[in-house]
Amino acid sequence: MKLALFDLDHTLLNIDSDHSWGEFLIQEGLVDEQRHRKMNDQFYEDYKAGQLDPIAYNEFVFEFLTQNDQATLAQVHARFMHNVIRPQMRPEGLKKVQYHQALGHEIVGITATNDFITTPIFNAFGITQVIATQAERHEGRYTGRVLGIPCFQTGKLERLAQWLDGQDVEESWAYSDSFNDRFLLKYADHAFAVTPDTRLTALANEQAWPILDWSMS
Repeated sequence: MKLALFDLDHTLLNIDSDHSWGEFLIQEGLVDEQRHRKMNDQFYEDYKAGQLDPIAYNEFVFEFLTQNDQATLAQVHARFMHNVIRPQMRPEGLKKVQYHQALGHEIVGITATNDFITTPIFNAFGITQVIATQAERHEGRYTGRVLGIPCFQTGKLERLAQWLDGQDVEESWAYSDSFNDRFLLKYADHAFAVTPDTRLTALANEQAWPILDWSMS
């Protein structure tokens, strides 16, 4: 197998879908503005600093999922896709996905953000194989808990190994913006720092990884 791995937030997207989801819920009047923004912003700062508690964060995000049925959640997410996500899909990211598709590579979207938010976004890029932090469901309702290993930092490698299930990888590519994904980038045969944060820029220069600019004006 030849494998191409794509991070989502600030890689294929010009924004962070997780943080933007929280802001969208506030703007729609679906959550308490003061509490939600305070917690959403603090978790986002923790993520950027590499200090995020992925269980605590996702349990916070999942609160809204537990309070609504699947039909309502689908309607809310469709508005989120239309109003927030589609205008922030990076054309250069889509081109790179299509490049790997044309070569017949197996393409996987891999993200710390939960599968409820990200699966439809990856699908919009033509990516159907998704490894993300999983929101547990029971009898068609979200429980508010994380299922299995959070897909964050070294957890991405653990989740990728589970997904591969012993399949041989002949050659691999990985694309990400974040220092949090340094483990994933070091795993790949061909690592690319996409519009990277400051710490990843330094690491990319040290490792001689190409730096790509997919940012949107």
